[in-house]
Formats: sequence, C-alpha cells, structure tokens
Amino acid sequence: MQHLAIMQKSWGLLPKIVSGGKTIESRWYLNKSAPWGKVKVGDTIYFKNSGESVATRATVNHVLQFADLTPTKVQSLLDEYGGADGIEPKDIPTYYERFKDKRYCILIFLRHVQLVEPFNIDKSGFGAQAAWVTASSIEALRI
Repeated sequence: MQHLAIMQKSWGLLPKIVSGGKTIESRWYLNKSAPWGKVKVGDTIYFKNSGESVATRATVNHVLQFADLTPTKVQSLLDEYGGADGIEPKDIPTYYERFKDKRYCILIFLRHVQLVEPFNIDKSGFGAQAAWVTASSIEALRI
C-alpha cells in the first residue's frame, strides 16, 4: 500500500524527516482512524505540508500501535519516542498538552527517506480534513 501523510506546516516536522532528525511519524487520535491498522512494514508513505506539493517519501520500517491511552501513558510515549519523533525535549510539555486526552497512538518508523519530484494531489472523496490517505497507488491521487 501507499499512503499520503499531510503534515501541519506550523509544527515544522517535515524538514526534520528530510534531515533525519525525525525517524518516527506519530499520529494521535481520540478514535481509531487512518492509518490505524492500515500501514504495514514495507509500505511507502508520501509526505506533504498542508497547502504544498508532495515532495518526500519514505518506507515503513516498523509500526507500533497503542490503545486505551491515559495521560500517564501519553507522557511515557513522549518521553521514550519524542526525540525520534522530532520533538525537542523543551517542547515535550506542549505536545503532552496536545495529546494527553488522546486514546490511540500509532508510531511509524521510517527508513529510506527521499526527496521526490514535487507533485500535487487530489484527495477528493477522502474528506477535506483528512490528514492521512491510503491508496493502492499514489498515482490514484496525483493530479
């Protein structure tokens, strides 16, 4: 499978993926939603900042999923994986506040990060607010 991950530009995490300072992509949810149960080792993830073109891809090396989170478990996950997730130690409290009430977390370990020729996508049918799209091929989304 191939996936499209749309990043919040203001968080500044996509450049960290490209530079190798972020080797895990995390998604935190109140309810199970994509990519929960959909992303597997060997899958390809294409990344873009919201409002920009797709310009980066990576291969999934490992996946961890956590359910029934509590604020204590959220803090533990941030302490253990925050650095690899591109979060500076000084910013852990900010991310804790964002995620403390989430019930689910998926950690996607990345390898073989590459820049690709930028291209635009059409995610019609996936919801205007969709931040993760799974498709059999990225070509199905390419404009």
